[in-house]
This record gives sequence, structure tokens and C-alpha cells, in this order.
Amino acid sequence: MPQPFRKMHGLGNDFVVFDARGGAVAMSAARARAIADRHFGVGCDQLVLIEPSDVATARMRIWNADGGEVESCGNATRCVATLLGDGATIETLGGVLDASVTIDGASVDMGAPRFEWDAVPLAYAMDTLALPLAWGGVETIAPPMALSVGNPHVILFVADADALDIEALGRPIENDPIFPERVNVNFATIESRTRIRLRVWERGSGATLACGTGACATAVAAIRAGRAKSGVTVALSGGDLVIDWQPGGTIRMTGPATHVFSGEIDLAAFPA
Repeated sequence: MPQPFRKMHGLGNDFVVFDARGGAVAMSAARARAIADRHFGVGCDQLVLIEPSDVATARMRIWNADGGEVESCGNATRCVATLLGDGATIETLGGVLDASVTIDGASVDMGAPRFEWDAVPLAYAMDTLALPLAWGGVETIAPPMALSVGNPHVILFVADADALDIEALGRPIENDPIFPERVNVNFATIESRTRIRLRVWERGSGATLACGTGACATAVAAIRAGRAKSGVTVALSGGDLVIDWQPGGTIRMTGPATHVFSGEIDLAAFPA
């Protein structure tokens, strides 16, 4: 039986979205990986499943293109928020998020960041504000920082993010043993206290045009280090997000969400 889906994107970070609130949609790592394949499937960075929730308007589950289920995705959250409507709450593996719909997208409360080494998590205790780490080929202008915004991130402040070959640099950092659950890698250039240029290597998906949680993590790291202020614009390859955060508070991310097309897929044609 054909299964309806929506193709959506947030700043070019694209998703295949299934609404399973009216009936279960069987998903597995192998099936998600096959559907995400850009040559033999529908093609996407992440696959999203909207399910019923006992604690929120709906539950959102997310699989990366490699088939791994992950805790959170900021761009996907904005897309789902536009489907659920203004004031929706969204249950994720990283917590329950509040959303409001804007003219061209959504604004989402992404929860509070976590800075403890075992919350990121790291393999052993160290100062997440200044990781005593370095990776070949990356010259940083400040020590790397790590935090969790529902999923793990490391932030590397560099002189020129656009000059880096993140295809070559991202994968070894993502898979460094210091990050037992792997990590999303953010290459950030501080242009001013109100603007950051960011390129992201996403855990399980590789280089993407935008990463909402990466923008949140990078903005928080920059604000925490005194390099930026709340309301900072994070300029990603696919467009801009605005991130608000005050120390001790939660993160609010505002940006666009776009419906591209709707279709149907025969799930039985893909691995169970």
C-alpha cells in the first residue's frame, strides 16, 4: 500500500517526512538508509517520522542518511512545527520542544544546553570550554569547545571556515574516540558579535547546507566565550538562522521551513 510522504527542507537541509499519527509506519536503519539514498531512494539528509505522543502534540523520530537514529535536528523540528501548527510541542529523544509558526517558517525553543563532559558525552573528564585537543589540518584561533543541545557538538573557531576542506576534515573528527557517540563538527568564523559564518559536518550525514542544532551549539559556544551576543545570526551555506540564548536559559532558534512536494512511496520495496 503506498505510503504518503512530504519532502521538506530547512535552508537546504532536506528531509523525507512521514506522518504516522494515523497509523504506524514501519521504519528501520536499513529502510531509512535506502529511502535516504539520492540515487536509488527518494533522497534526503534525514528521514523524519511523526508519531503520537503522550506528553506532547506529537513525537518526532529522526534517522540520519547512514541509518542511525539521532536525538534531535533543529531544521527538521522547524519543518515539523509548520505541519503541527502554532503552539505545538514536539517530543524528541533529546526532550520536549516548544514551537511557534512564523510567516516563512518557525521559531523553536530547543531547550537548555548541557556543558558537563559526560552530557556531551566525552570519553573522559575534561573542560568542555577549552578542549585540550587538536586535529591535523585544522588551525584554530581558540581551543575547541564541546556541548550538547540534545545531540553532541564540537565547535572549532577558525579564521576562514570557507577555506577549509570539511569533507576531508569532518569525518576523522566525527569519529575521534574522545566522542563515544560520535559528534557533529562545526567550523565557525566569528565575523562580528552579531554574525557567525558556519559550516557543519553532521554526524551520520556528512557535509550539509545547514544544521539547526549546529547553529544553536555554535552560537551558545560563542556567547559563552564572550565572542557573540544573544540574537546572533548564524550564516550557513543554505541561509541564515537567528539564535537567542542567555546563560542559564534555553535556546531559541528562528528560521525558514519549506515544503517542496508531496508523494507516495511503496515501503515494501525497501528493506524491512
